[in-house]
Amino acid sequence: MRRRQFIAGLGGAIVTWPLHARSKQATEAVIGFLDAGSAADRTYVAAAFRQGLAEGGYSEGQNIRIEFRWANGRFDQLPALLTDLVDCDVTMIAAFGNSAARAAKIARTTLPVVFASSSDPVAIGLVTSLNRPGANMTGVSILNQELESTRLERLIEAVPQASTIGFLVNPDSLTTTPKLQEMESAARSFGRRLHVLNARSEREFEAVFAAIEQERLGAMVVTSGNVFSNESATLGQVCARHAVPVIGADRDFARAGGLMSYGTDLTEAYRRVGVCAARILSGEEPGVLPVQQSTKVEFVINLKAAKTLGVKIPSGLLAIAHEVIV
Repeated sequence: MRRRQFIAGLGGAIVTWPLHARSKQATEAVIGFLDAGSAADRTYVAAAFRQGLAEGGYSEGQNIRIEFRWANGRFDQLPALLTDLVDCDVTMIAAFGNSAARAAKIARTTLPVVFASSSDPVAIGLVTSLNRPGANMTGVSILNQELESTRLERLIEAVPQASTIGFLVNPDSLTTTPKLQEMESAARSFGRRLHVLNARSEREFEAVFAAIEQERLGAMVVTSGNVFSNESATLGQVCARHAVPVIGADRDFARAGGLMSYGTDLTEAYRRVGVCAARILSGEEPGVLPVQQSTKVEFVINLKAAKTLGVKIPSGLLAIAHEVIV
C-alpha cells in the first residue's frame, strides 16, 4: 500500500499523533537515489548529494527521506531498481551516471528526475536542450570527453620516453567512440601511438596489465566513466602492483597508488545535483531548470608512486597540481 493511501486510511486515528509527528508526515519528501556503483565505494556521492540538499534547506530526519538503490556494478539491474523506487512512492528520482539517467528516461516516469551525466545530456537524449531541458529531467553535466587529451598531455610530460601509450576504456560505454576519436587525434599531434585496452569491470583489470606487458606499452591513460570511477581505488592499487605509469580520472586513483589523476571534482558535481534537487523540491519545474555544467577539475600527483616507478615529475606539473602525495 502506498504511503499516502496508508495515512488516509488511518482516518481519525491521526488526531491522536503528536503535533510534530503529524507535521513531519505531511511535509516529508522521499527521494529515490539510483547509482550503478556500490554503497561502499560511493560514500562520497551520497555525502556530497546530502550537502547540496542541506544547502537548499532539506535534511534527512527533518523534511526528507532518501531511499537508496545501488546496482553494485550490475548495470542491467538499474531498470528493476528504478521500478522498485517508483513503487516506493518516491517524490523524485536522483540518478547518478549515464546508465542510471538513461534508465529513468527509458522508463518514462513522470516523476521529476535530477541526474549527473558524464556525457552531453542532449547528445544521449536525456534532455532537448541545456537551457530548457523540457519534460521532467534536469541535472548536472560533468566534464568528460573534454579532458581526455589533457590527461594524455600530462602523462607524456611525466613519461616522455613512452612512444606507445595504452588507453583504457569500457567498450560498452555510450561515450567510448567519441573519446577514441578525440584521443587518436591527440596522440597523433603528440607523435605517439595509441593502443586501446578494454575493461567492462574490475574482474578484467589483471588482463589489462597482462596486455600492457605483452605489448610493451610505456604508460596508460584511463578514461573517465562509471566502471573506472566506481573502482578507482582498486585500479590504483593494481597499477602500483604492476609498476606501470598511469594517469586516471579520479583522485582516489592517485591516492591509492596510481601515478597521477586529472578529472572533474566529482564531490563538487554531486553537491550541485543535491542543490538542483532541493530547488525542484521547493517548487521549481525540472523542465525549465537549466542543466548545470560542472567545470571544476582537480589534478593529483603521487610522488611516492613516481619514486617507485623511477619517474621524474617536471616542476611545471608540480606547480599546477591541486594535491601532491609525498
